[in-house]
Amino acid sequence: MSYILEMHDICKRFGHVQANDHVNLKVQPGSVHSIVGENGAGKTTLMNILYGLYMADSGEILIGGKAARISSPSDSIRLGIGMIHQHFKLIPAMTVAENVMLGMEPRKGAILLDLKELNNQTKELSDRYGLAVNPGDLVENISVGIRQRVEILKALIRKANILILDEPTALLTPQETEDLFRIIYRLRGDGKTILFISHKLKEIMEISDRITVMRDGKAVNAVEKKDTNEVALARMMVGRDVFLKPATPPKKIGDVILKVENLNAINEFHRPVLRNVSFEVRSGEILGVAGIDGNGQTELVRALIGLQHLTSGTILLSGKDITRLPVKKMRDAGIGVVPEDRLKEGLVEDFTVQENLFLGQQRNQPFSDGRVISWKAIGENAKHLIELFDIRTPSAEHRVRLLSGGNQQKIIVAREIFHAPDTIIAAQPTRGLDIAATDFVHDQLIKQRDQGKAVLLLSLSLDEIMLLSTRVAVIYKGEIVAIINKDETTPEDLGLLMLGGSYEHISV
Repeated sequence: MSYILEMHDICKRFGHVQANDHVNLKVQPGSVHSIVGENGAGKTTLMNILYGLYMADSGEILIGGKAARISSPSDSIRLGIGMIHQHFKLIPAMTVAENVMLGMEPRKGAILLDLKELNNQTKELSDRYGLAVNPGDLVENISVGIRQRVEILKALIRKANILILDEPTALLTPQETEDLFRIIYRLRGDGKTILFISHKLKEIMEISDRITVMRDGKAVNAVEKKDTNEVALARMMVGRDVFLKPATPPKKIGDVILKVENLNAINEFHRPVLRNVSFEVRSGEILGVAGIDGNGQTELVRALIGLQHLTSGTILLSGKDITRLPVKKMRDAGIGVVPEDRLKEGLVEDFTVQENLFLGQQRNQPFSDGRVISWKAIGENAKHLIELFDIRTPSAEHRVRLLSGGNQQKIIVAREIFHAPDTIIAAQPTRGLDIAATDFVHDQLIKQRDQGKAVLLLSLSLDEIMLLSTRVAVIYKGEIVAIINKDETTPEDLGLLMLGGSYEHISV
């Protein structure tokens, strides 16, 4: 059997961490070959070696049966390899076409850009693969899903035959994920080979032809999709059976902790983003907020922590009005938050792991006496949380920007859960996490609930909402259109409400 890509005995070490340990990978042409594993299993490191972002310490790469030396992305691109990163490499102030053609722009003469040809080439390739992007749109004005398509176009215009998609659905809505899979099928039908990196087993079982499982830096198995299932893959990934299970019923639901009354807000374009939002979260319950991305979830979270200007409305915490308090005082009053954008709002990328694990507590004991920071306390805190949350890092002094997205998310979840007071706002808390880490975070949220905390869960995953919530609030165009007991609804009913529909047996 001939292979378009072979990687033999690939090794890569970072300090004391063996990221890849004699990894072997064989990929058939015109297939979707998925690589799965926990955070820190070595998936992204292996693909970064293939794309020339890292050099392997040892091992061999064959492209089309011929030995290939890849020491930079330029080498990889020349060999027909393209990579679509989890965090896109686009210039927001430029158009789609300008981003796609950057570095290879058609010109009129020696100086002038041929803008018409620029747009035509982009549109032609977009139409060929059903990507449906507008060449003239500014990247800053398009959705996450469309930005990903622009990244795919960038690879295709450079004649990539092997496309690496690293955690491609981490930031996508269910609808955008369906669109991406349609595009992948079309690319495969055109003879392209797809390397699909993920830990979402349901998606892996839908999209793959063949699957390689990685654990602790090694490729532990390679199987045909028809010969495996989600349970078997999870066992290979983690070394034990892992099941995402529904939360047990609350032990005791107590008094209202968080009460939101008639919140209204507008954006910078003076358009409404929150419309008369009202709800309550009680001690000992998880209130899930379900909605398609872009329907006011971001603005709601920002309003609850003092970052979104409100035109009217009230936020009460244990009966105390905190509506217009500064962010620090809101947090001190009893709110902890896992923000949906971990890099912009949850972490300081150039700080170390231990520094990020005590952010927000730097003025509080035991980390400070009000004048001097205690690095001993900071180090002890980091050691405890790194072990408890299985944060894969070479050391507590490692820069956060050098960690995988899943491990970055673990730092935020660990910090907020273990240092937050009575109310926890969790926005996409398992985004980018593997099945074992997701299961762990779910257990932690349930434990917080059972300790009498009020938990507000915002998630784009209906599965997650249905697993954890006591009640579900559906948000549509900035308005809470229904609040329903979880046991009295179905994902299909919620999906209908999320799209702006209604059904008779629910009263808002």
